[in-house]
Amino acid sequence: MSNRSRSSGRTIYENRWVCLGKADITTPSGSRFEHHTVTLPSAAMIAVLDHGDENVLMSYRHRFVPDVWGWELPGGLLETGEAPEDTAVREAEEETGYRVGSVEHVVTFEPMIGTVRSPHHVFVGRTPERVGDPSEFDEGRFEWVPMAKVPELIAVGQIQSSGTLIALLHVLTNRSSSPAG
Repeated sequence: MSNRSRSSGRTIYENRWVCLGKADITTPSGSRFEHHTVTLPSAAMIAVLDHGDENVLMSYRHRFVPDVWGWELPGGLLETGEAPEDTAVREAEEETGYRVGSVEHVVTFEPMIGTVRSPHHVFVGRTPERVGDPSEFDEGRFEWVPMAKVPELIAVGQIQSSGTLIALLHVLTNRSSSPAG
């Protein structure tokens, strides 16, 4: 017997935002059961750092599903055929008016791997240049937030988005482990 689970499934409901399915699962031990699956569009987000890596461009906004206010990075859903890096760069410019000069891929992860399929692509962007005003107006209030303040914002629950947390923890870890940090 293989050490991998096997599954087959069917779609229960589908639209452009979500696909709900039901899968017939057989585990490596031979157990068999039905399991709900959720597929959401892939997303990309980017931590835009200023020229000294001292500040990060973040939005303070309300998220109505969990009914919380908090700080997030620019980002959004991949358009059909769009590379994740291109999504992150495009979203940063649309939401903030800043174009990044260099982009580093941090990680691609699944935010709820046991039930939900929705690859999230996380990037860090540097050498931002103001190229205009934002063209999206429902993304909250963007501000340059000091990286030194990020641990406190995390501790008090002001940063809850998984992609934002991963990107900022990556930046903080690399800052503290660098010779100058």
